[in-house]
Amino acid sequence: MTGFDGRRVLVTGGASGIGRACAEAFAARGASVVVADVDAGAASEAAEEIGGEAWAVDLADTAALADLTLDVDVLVNNAGLQHVRPIEEFEPDQFSRIIRVMLEAPFLLIRAALPAMYERGFGRIVNVSSVHGLQASPFKSAYVAAKHGLEGLSKVTALEGGAHGVTSNCINPGYVRTPLVEKQIADQARLHGISEAEVLPKVMLTEPAVKRLVEPAEVAGLALWLAGEQAGMVTGASYTMDGGWSAR
Repeated sequence: MTGFDGRRVLVTGGASGIGRACAEAFAARGASVVVADVDAGAASEAAEEIGGEAWAVDLADTAALADLTLDVDVLVNNAGLQHVRPIEEFEPDQFSRIIRVMLEAPFLLIRAALPAMYERGFGRIVNVSSVHGLQASPFKSAYVAAKHGLEGLSKVTALEGGAHGVTSNCINPGYVRTPLVEKQIADQARLHGISEAEVLPKVMLTEPAVKRLVEPAEVAGLALWLAGEQAGMVTGASYTMDGGWSAR
């Protein structure tokens, strides 16, 4: 795989999980990486380890992003959060926060990055979606709605950016071995009336044909390819990495 020398990459949620794996992978191939995260300390630590730059940012504060300008070659929209509740118990403020972080903020970051990408005639938008961007599960109304919206945003970006050398694609993993997934286990156990030990085999891994969690480095590997020169004709696509879940 060719390197990313001279390329500037912004990864949101870059201090942990999938984002951290992406930041490390791009930096290892020569990119200048901006680690964006709501946790300022973790962002600084991650950036220091890879020789990158930290950006402490709360993506839920979308008003602060309205006039943003970004000069990056690759934008990885990865930041996310989860809240597991039946719709009738789902707090409206939590629903709104998830939509802001996972749909409105990606729109605003894409909006901020496109002018410089268009000027250079090159850009890569990699949206870390989910199998839940293609299918639904109960108790995740906000997350599923945000990811479905991200899929549409990604496709529109692909159509508008194609003439300017900009591609836009989604990566759609199943459950990934990250803190975001680990935090769901107690809620899933309560909602399904099972023990926490039973959540993986009885809830999270019932649908995939491959019975394991996705590793963050696997997602990062696909992000590298989508951002590279060889993927210039790959745009408007959604790449499942779900162990066969969506094949059902």
